[in-house]
Amino acid sequence: MKIVVCIKQVPATTAEKRYTDDLRLDRASAEAIINPLDEYAIEQALRLLDAGTVDEVGYLSMGPEQAGEALRRALAMGGESATLVTDPALAGADEWATAAVLAAALDKLAPDVALMGMASDDARGSLVPGAVAARRNLPLLSYGAELALADGQARIRRLSPTGFDWIAAPLPVVASVTDQVGEPRYASLKGIMAAKRKPLDTWSLADVGLSAEDLRSGALTRVTDARPPEAKPPTERIENVSADEAAAKIADWLAARKLV
Repeated sequence: MKIVVCIKQVPATTAEKRYTDDLRLDRASAEAIINPLDEYAIEQALRLLDAGTVDEVGYLSMGPEQAGEALRRALAMGGESATLVTDPALAGADEWATAAVLAAALDKLAPDVALMGMASDDARGSLVPGAVAARRNLPLLSYGAELALADGQARIRRLSPTGFDWIAAPLPVVASVTDQVGEPRYASLKGIMAAKRKPLDTWSLADVGLSAEDLRSGALTRVTDARPPEAKPPTERIENVSADEAAAKIADWLAARKLV
């Protein structure tokens, strides 16, 4: 049984985000890391590998050549191989074009489970897992706090307001997990050295059976403007008053904003 974890290289969470003149995120101006939410998908896959539930864990990423660094970091945590789809035509790809490329690559890799994090830290769209599942005509098991595999079936434990639900589908599936799966492991020195010798294949669009025209026709969004978020108003504090007076002030504040 094989899992392929889809990962994305993103700017560091605390880095200042800038845009180029063509309204694309300037990725060269900030430190690049593995999308933090993808690390939970890596951890979930490696736990299944450690338990002997799966035989192989691989990684897949779409991006510029430097995204290979993120794949090497993932391999340092564990897993056997990685694949990078990179092509000049991919610059500025939206979620739908990204899903088309990942789906085509996954069709070629043919894993039992294509596993992803719940969102990317730079966009927070959470759209790619569902779009990949739709393009591959496979079941989607999303927002899992745990992934289990047995008897030709995948199950996720999804948290709910009243507890949790177990949701199942026959393999193969596309699945996404949340940060509830458990803290991602650190790469050991042995793992870092071993990652340098593990296979990392590089594919072009043609290698996955797509063309630049396929991406242009598949793109559904276009960035027309970008601006920094508005500054938050200063925090209002209520101090050194009685409980009754504090309650009245809070009620007045909520009423003024039509919240009560």
